[in-house]
Amino acid sequence: MDQSLLLGAPTYYRIRPRRSTRERLVLRLGGWRKEGVAIQNIKVYLLISVLRVCSLLPLRLAHGLGMAIGKLAWVRQTESARITRKNLSLCFPQLTEPQLNELAAQSLVETAKTACELGRVWIRSAPQALEHIVRVSGQEILDEAIDADRGVIMLAPHLGNWELCGLFLDSQCQSTYLYKPPKLIAFEQRMLAYRGRLGAKLAPTTAKGVAMLVKALGRGEIVGILPDQEPNPDSGLFAPFFGVDALTMTLVAKLAKRTEATVLSIFAKRLEEGEGFEVVIARARPEIDAVDLDVAARALNATVEDCVRQAPSQYQWEYRRFKHQADGTKNALYR
Repeated sequence: MDQSLLLGAPTYYRIRPRRSTRERLVLRLGGWRKEGVAIQNIKVYLLISVLRVCSLLPLRLAHGLGMAIGKLAWVRQTESARITRKNLSLCFPQLTEPQLNELAAQSLVETAKTACELGRVWIRSAPQALEHIVRVSGQEILDEAIDADRGVIMLAPHLGNWELCGLFLDSQCQSTYLYKPPKLIAFEQRMLAYRGRLGAKLAPTTAKGVAMLVKALGRGEIVGILPDQEPNPDSGLFAPFFGVDALTMTLVAKLAKRTEATVLSIFAKRLEEGEGFEVVIARARPEIDAVDLDVAARALNATVEDCVRQAPSQYQWEYRRFKHQADGTKNALYR
């Protein structure tokens, strides 16, 4: 062979092996994860930006913005409007159609006000946020419970501005709050920082988190729990809430029985004309620590009802409180 034909020819050829289906899938998933993280970061940035803008608004103007958003949601008959209307018809069957519609529309307005207030509670300094509390009803009940040094379980329903309740309790005693990690995972650390800036500890809804609550009560501290969220089916039982069976947590009864802590309720009632808030503290129903968990669950829901009846339009009726039913069906009441 003529050697000149080989001049300039490569000494070897690099053949890239064909990737397996599994390898290609892993690479693609990696790209999707990076894209998902980027989208989450954008959402967090936008959320924080909205919070910062709302933090600059005077309270009355924030309420005005909330009123506009809430009215728009009712006029457009959003999913929130539909769920609110359904929940109210289940819980207040004695009301007429016009009365139910009026209460539903007002509830959407109050929920939107809560969202627009969040910037002032989370972004502004704690002293500035606490200035919005113009009076406290039941302060002596809380003081007595703290002085007993057996720990205090505070039940804070989704009523009024529950985030402000947390700041108030932090100013009274060392506190630990049970929280459910947000769906927006990238926002979790920010949320923990906002809620814990006065020294509060945050306990996730896990076995480790429950252990944190037990230890806090053992030290005579305050433990805060949102009592009207649906627990996992294996962590609750059905008890009436405004006459409708609702999956109800048993954690409060178990904690109260185990630690002999005092159980109280709290909510921050929104006042008219942007005046501020009234923090309302009361004793829970006495059967809330009953050995019979069915009795205790009824007492828990009755305690929440006692709060809601004082400001029914400020309750978060947009939540699917009756999603699970005792017959095993899910969302049957909301179809």
